[in-house]
Amino acid sequence: MNALLATLGGKLTERWVNLLVLPGALFLAVAAVGSRLGHRHWHDLGRLRTALDELAARPALDRTGTAALLVALVLLTAAAAALGAQFLAGAIERYWLRPGRDPLSRALTARRRRRWTERDTRLEEAVAQAVPAGAAADGALTVPASAWARIQALTEARDRVAPHAPVRPCWYGDRMQAAADRVEAAYGVDLAALWPRLWLILPEPAVRQIQASRDSFGAAARLAAWAVGYALLACWWWPAAPVAVVCAAVARGRAREALGALAELVEAAVDVHGRELAARVGLTSPDTAGPLDPGTGDRMSEIFRKAG
Repeated sequence: MNALLATLGGKLTERWVNLLVLPGALFLAVAAVGSRLGHRHWHDLGRLRTALDELAARPALDRTGTAALLVALVLLTAAAAALGAQFLAGAIERYWLRPGRDPLSRALTARRRRRWTERDTRLEEAVAQAVPAGAAADGALTVPASAWARIQALTEARDRVAPHAPVRPCWYGDRMQAAADRVEAAYGVDLAALWPRLWLILPEPAVRQIQASRDSFGAAARLAAWAVGYALLACWWWPAAPVAVVCAAVARGRAREALGALAELVEAAVDVHGRELAARVGLTSPDTAGPLDPGTGDRMSEIFRKAG
């Protein structure tokens, strides 16, 4: 038992240091440097060394108790800053995935829909130009390599806006909505009603993979929160602005990758374990093979919504 408690304590300490202390301490260091140098003396290392020498020369720091209290204060402040970043990260996640019912969100959704429509139109025109030139008499289709490359490029450009016609203000919400739409179109089931029940029967390997993708998305949101913090520091010390830009760019890329993987895993979980859930609730036989049929999916949605 003592060994188990020691192992758990070590893991908790490591997690506390990695998630709270280190990012928060780095932010505090940048804030201290920026507040000391400012815009005018942004690169004056001599000014920074002078400040450090003055701090080290203070008699109070020679006392062990004072030094310990100072270290504890720095750790607590770093942890507080990291907790603030985590709180902001939660708000950023909700912002990324919001349905978009307010006027601003509706305006953003309309703007994204226009961009998506323009790119989809260019894609359709490229396909229309390629198909007649490469169509064979027997109905087989041979698209020239150059035309196929252009079609792929246009498809990627369109999908960067959204995987389908946008219905939400951000790409992230549209990606999850696309997964829900695909599941409903294939199986006739409401993913929002199905997922909590399906989660309860998923095997441990599937749960670990889905949770890892979800954690990666959360980590990207935390990085975006730190980008906001560094952007605020740039008001006093402009070199923090490039740090904010880099953090925001990396957070955006990681968030897209993580949420794309999460959406794929959610769809795969329904594909593989949807019929098992139907058997658990008594809608199909456990021995029935094949994918979940739409009729069973509709009935599952009715049951899980408590619609009778």
